[in-house]
Amino acid sequence: MTQTPLDSAALSEAELRVQLADFYHLVSYLGWTELIFNHISMRLPGEEHAYLVNPMGLHYDEVTPENLLVVGVDGKLLRESPYKPNPAGFALHGVIHEHRPDVGCIAHTHTTPISAMTMKGFGINHDSFYGAQLYGRVGYHTFEGITIYDDERERMLESLKDKHVLVLRNHGIAVCEADIPLTFFLLWTVQRAAEIQCAAGGIPGPDNALPDEVKQKCADDAQRLKDNASFATLMFDAMVRKMKRDRPEFA
Repeated sequence: MTQTPLDSAALSEAELRVQLADFYHLVSYLGWTELIFNHISMRLPGEEHAYLVNPMGLHYDEVTPENLLVVGVDGKLLRESPYKPNPAGFALHGVIHEHRPDVGCIAHTHTTPISAMTMKGFGINHDSFYGAQLYGRVGYHTFEGITIYDDERERMLESLKDKHVLVLRNHGIAVCEADIPLTFFLLWTVQRAAEIQCAAGGIPGPDNALPDEVKQKCADDAQRLKDNASFATLMFDAMVRKMKRDRPEFA
């Protein structure tokens, strides 16, 4: 696989802490949380295999730039904190971060549409506007139980390969990208694809199938949008501003 290492010096640690806390709050604001579970992680600049992640036991609303933990690929603390990490919850994140230098941020969710979609044997449907943008970009991993065992790490990595969306069958999804805005953009795209797929499944009759060349064109166009980093940043920043207007406690 071809991978391009990140320009990790683009943002300072303090800036990344603010941006990552905003990401956690956005996931809560949009209703994508799973109580105290799941994680969003971000690679730290200038440190090999050091990542920001949420403390164990806090709701996403309670995450702040100051209480984000610094952990290694094993999920163990690299800096002192009054909070504890959840090494088991970092199993998926750690193996991707360790072996994918092109990945800076990883988000994992279990929303109802996504979890429902992962129960179906055919996976993500690429016949919708959002699903077509994911054509050729999705890996699939067979459910082995709660992801707490080290021996599953390599199999999850093999299922992902060089893609940026991993469907965890009968479970949820993980998305990974170079930075926080791109990861949010990708997570939103997958969420919309899942919502539309679930809604369409409740309407009798066959789907209006798209030709493979149209799906590929959509995926290629989505890649070009991704390469324009300002597009994802504009979207992320706009949503952060809206969230803070509606939820001033996050301001």
